[in-house]
Amino acid sequence: MIHVVAIITTKPGRRAEVLNHFRAIVPAVRAETGCIEYGATIDEPNGGGIQTRLGPETFVVIQKWESIETFKAHGSAPHSLAYDAKVRDVITGRDIHVLSPA
Repeated sequence: MIHVVAIITTKPGRRAEVLNHFRAIVPAVRAETGCIEYGATIDEPNGGGIQTRLGPETFVVIQKWESIETFKAHGSAPHSLAYDAKVRDVITGRDIHVLSPA
């Protein structure tokens, strides 16, 4: 199993738009072979002083996949490519961390 943490930053005021496009593909992604977990997260408003805030333009996608191969296949799935095309012009940063259990 692998874990993937994708940190997505949008142009000012565009996060909700990107999240709407993201939510539209979640059912298709979760139906992909090898997908264990896939969902977007944002800052918890009551995180307190221990929290390092991402800010209003950033969200994090938390993912788990059965293997690196199933994750790579996800990147070329039609719904993933369509999502990328829709949000390409409003995303200013995308950091993807592919991790294995320690």
